[in-house]
Amino acid sequence: MTADHRRRVLVTGASRTTGIGAAIAAVHAERGDAVAVHCRADTAAGEAVVAALPGDGHTLVVGDVGDPEQAPRIFDDAVAGLGGVDVLVNNSAVHIEHPVATTPWEEWQQLWRRTLDVNLLGAAHLSWCFVHHLLGRPEGSRGGRLVMVGSRGGYRGEPDVPAYGASKAGMHALAQSLAVALGPHRIAVAAVAPGFTRTDLTQPLLDSPEGERIIADHPIGRIAEPRDVAEAVAWFTADSPGSEWATGAVLDLNGASYLH
Repeated sequence: MTADHRRRVLVTGASRTTGIGAAIAAVHAERGDAVAVHCRADTAAGEAVVAALPGDGHTLVVGDVGDPEQAPRIFDDAVAGLGGVDVLVNNSAVHIEHPVATTPWEEWQQLWRRTLDVNLLGAAHLSWCFVHHLLGRPEGSRGGRLVMVGSRGGYRGEPDVPAYGASKAGMHALAQSLAVALGPHRIAVAAVAPGFTRTDLTQPLLDSPEGERIIADHPIGRIAEPRDVAEAVAWFTADSPGSEWATGAVLDLNGASYLH
């Protein structure tokens, strides 16, 4: 892939080195793409992810995707850093427990608002920026790829984090709605719905007595690694007839731990 034809990819929520976002950034960089790694505030962590990417031309963009004033700037910074954006992967998310029976009313409202602002509205706002960028560029919109990182929880429910489950179900629906709307513009939109994935955030739970039960839920005998999700995302974002034809798909990535 030459520098003139490399894909330019913005991955939100990609600043944790052991996270899904960082793995998505790495797989795209290995393919020869130029990647904009997004972080909310921890620039040192984001810079470490960028530094670890193979190839050159990568950049870091910073801001809160849950703030509608910041989302356009995040996207504009990615365009400036990469010279344009061909692929958007909406991966940013917050996951804060708020069981309905024990969460105080004020905290309940705040956590619902914050979760939807980041997980769903942030994805919607960045998607708008991305679509209008593609529609306005001289070469046209054909070949644009948009991927939502949803969750198994959007289907099976999340009893302790209901706003998270609802937001991820919304991301799946958003991907399908945009796939229909953007098909005439030859912009393909899809979502992936990962199950339990090993990251720095989930490792303590895996190391607890609960870990054996979590692994036992997976017939394949293991849980996902971030790269398992990243490779599926990279297939969707390729500029190929096959990835375009997958527009509207929501792909389960859970090792048969939940079927519907």
